[in-house]
Amino acid sequence: MSTNIQKNAIDIGIITNNLEAMLGFYSETLGLELEAVIDMPGGGVMNRFKVGDSIVKVIETEPRPEVTAPSGGIRGATGYRYWTIHVNNLEECVQKITADGYKVVVPIREIRKSITIAIVEDPDGNWVELLQNSSQD
Repeated sequence: MSTNIQKNAIDIGIITNNLEAMLGFYSETLGLELEAVIDMPGGGVMNRFKVGDSIVKVIETEPRPEVTAPSGGIRGATGYRYWTIHVNNLEECVQKITADGYKVVVPIREIRKSITIAIVEDPDGNWVELLQNSSQD
């Protein structure tokens, strides 16, 4: 048996105790479109942001989690440590992120022919890789 994929994208959920700052980062700084705000079963709220066909869910639960994920990005711990958004305007994105006071943990760099990245940190310390493939521009 293999997985029969229904959607050509993935959805991720980010649990936060810092909802307003996270909403500002994903909506105002990254400019992601808010698709919906949904009450969570058992308490809390899910904010669904569109990233192409994928969805980034920024979730505040009630009650709030008492434990936070370890910081340190890629080498900080095991598990999900970063995720990637493919963009056509990497330099502009990084300028906006810097202007809004967020941390760029990996400055813009070419990692292989035609592939340029930067990694930024959201208000909770989660790493978001921005990737531009210049062969597709």
